[in-house]
Amino acid sequence: MLRRTSSTKGIEDLDVERFYGDVFDVEALKEAISDCDVVYYCAVDARMWLRDPGPLFRTNVDGLGNVLDVALVAGLRKFVFTSTTGTLAINNSRPVDESDPHNWDQGGAYIESRVAAENLVMGYARERGLPAVALCISTTYGPGDWAPTPHGSIIAAVAAGRFPIYFDYSAEVVGIEDAARAMLLAAAHGRSGERYIISDRYLSVREINSIAAVAVGRRPPRIGIPLSILKAAARINDVAARLLRRDLPLAYVGIRMAELMSPLDHSKAERELGWTPGPVEQSIRDAAVFFEAQRKGDPGPR
Repeated sequence: MLRRTSSTKGIEDLDVERFYGDVFDVEALKEAISDCDVVYYCAVDARMWLRDPGPLFRTNVDGLGNVLDVALVAGLRKFVFTSTTGTLAINNSRPVDESDPHNWDQGGAYIESRVAAENLVMGYARERGLPAVALCISTTYGPGDWAPTPHGSIIAAVAAGRFPIYFDYSAEVVGIEDAARAMLLAAAHGRSGERYIISDRYLSVREINSIAAVAVGRRPPRIGIPLSILKAAARINDVAARLLRRDLPLAYVGIRMAELMSPLDHSKAERELGWTPGPVEQSIRDAAVFFEAQRKGDPGPR
């Protein structure tokens, strides 16, 4: 299900039936879901830099509620919700798992909306009988990032030799194809009302950029930008956004979120879903090769 204005590059090679509408179009939702056994819910507004948080809550919470109401009476076998590792806890002494309650409040409206969304799904599962699971997916890398994502655009710049710097922080990462496979496994084996961490490992941005550069024969970025400088730049960004009355993307909440995120334990997904991720390093290499091919004029899937 997609909007008429959506780019379909990522699914052009798939033999799928398309439905058109959005998460606020109840009749379109009913038509799209009516013959489904499984719904994979991937709609999200991820613009954490918005000065007005209204659109985040409207899409991520209110729109989701519309879909859940339709799904509740559709007789589904499973509702697989794409959540984020931003809904998890932070911990400075050990890897975080799904049993740790969310314990931080510095991620701004975006994280608030995502926590509210995940809680809404879990509430429908535990209190209203919807067979739903939530996958807390970390930062994804891999081919087919047509938009591209913000982190993908950095890999594209590194692969093109236009990004000689790296940011001095670390993040949990996973291959996009491994994340997709986890969603299929969650539909088959996930326990209703449970959430699962979908991430491979904790890597520094320097390592990520270096892997991407080497994959396409580039020199790895070698100029580190400390978090203190990134935070100062983000503060300036936020002041400029207010003065200009424009949404500017380098928001302080995004830098602060990157600083806070902890290493994660994905063993529950291994035990219950049978999910074992491949090395995310290969997915980063594949992403770099994909972006470099696009830069050189490869038209992509036909």
